[in-house]
Order: sequence, then structure tokens, then C-alpha cells
Amino acid sequence: MFVVRSLLAYVVAVVYIAVVGPIGLFLGIVLRSKDGLYFVGHGGVRLALGLAGIRWKVAGREHLPRNAAVYCSNHESNVDPPVLFEALHPQIKVLYKAELRKFPIMKTAFDAAGFVPIDRGDREQAMASISRGAQSLVKGDSFLIFPEGTRSRTGALLPFKKGGFIMAIEAQTPIVPVAIQGGRDAMRKGSAFVRPVNVSVRVGKPIPTAGLTTRDRDALIAQVRGEVQKLLDQGPLWN
Repeated sequence: MFVVRSLLAYVVAVVYIAVVGPIGLFLGIVLRSKDGLYFVGHGGVRLALGLAGIRWKVAGREHLPRNAAVYCSNHESNVDPPVLFEALHPQIKVLYKAELRKFPIMKTAFDAAGFVPIDRGDREQAMASISRGAQSLVKGDSFLIFPEGTRSRTGALLPFKKGGFIMAIEAQTPIVPVAIQGGRDAMRKGSAFVRPVNVSVRVGKPIPTAGLTTRDRDALIAQVRGEVQKLLDQGPLWN
């Protein structure tokens, strides 16, 4: 059954991108309507997740800030980004790996939405991206970061990279620790099919960066990583 659902999700997603995607890009690029672009984006994400049988619950919504923030999450599955895109903020931006820009449609959509690519192999480019992200935060935008840089194959937290934390410090915006669990079983190793799973998202209290400098980044990383681990230790929300 999950194979049929997975195939249906893929087909519908492709059709949605082909038919509705250009409308979203027109709204975002030509009319400069971020509301329209995000509306189209959320519609596609919800449709794909729903057809694939991906469900999620969120605990700690009371901690979601009204102002700009950097949402810092662990990363264990390909379903994490779309779930968090839906769960955290209506117009969240993403600090993402520059490798994804090789997909033309994705590149265009990400640019229109104001997502920021970071190339960790090019320090100069990476620092420019961090500064660009900080400027966006100052303007009131919020960002999602996956500081592990890649998916954890075991669920255990990997070391955190510094870029997103420097961005938050430069903008003096809080960091919100987030823990996501349950998505790893959605895609088995070597399989392209998506299995229905129940995903848990826990949101922690924002950690302020006001008054911090880049010299404080390591201590900030350790604090945020510790809070993400505490959220993970609480376990899934589904019985």
C-alpha cells in the first residue's frame, strides 16, 4: 500500500510543480509577492506529505517567537525540511547547502523565496552568505538551519557547524532549539519509496544572542546543542 501512496505522491508532486509552480514563480519574481509564493509552496508541501502519509505533531508552540529568529534543528531524514517548513513559521527561509542549486527549478524557487545557499567548501562565499542571512534576519525574516550539515544515520546528534550561529549573532536574533524525530523510517536505505510515518517536533525556549559576539559562538553552539539534545531525550509525541 505504501508503494502506491509513494508513487501517487511523486506523480502529484511533479504535476503540481509543472502546473502550479510557474504561477508561484510568477507571483514571487514578477509580482514580488512573497505571500503568493509561500502560499503555493505550502500547498505543494502539504499535498505531498499528505499523500505520502506523513503526519506530525508539535509540542512547545508557545515558544515560537513572533519576531525574527533562527530555528536550529537536528536532521535525521529527508522529510525533516518539509515538515518543519509547515510546522514552524508561515514564511520561514532556509540556510541550505549550495549543492542543491544544481536543480534549476529548486534554485529559482529558493532565490525567489529569499533562501540563502552556503558553500562550506568556499570560505569567502560562505561568509558572504552568512552576512546576507544576517541582513535578512535584521529585516525581520526567520531562518531554519540544520547545523549538523547532513543527516544523522543513527539519530545521535552530530557536531554542529558554526555558520548559522554566526549569522544569528551578527543579527542579534534569538536561536530556537528544535528536535525532530520519527522521519528516519520514512525512507529505507536504497529505497526511493516513502513510508507513512508519524513525526514529532519539539520546540524549546528561544536562546537570546543580544550582546554576544563571534567570540561567544562556541559557547552558544554548546548551549543550543545541549537544548536540542534535551528535547530529543523527551522522546516522540506519538503513542
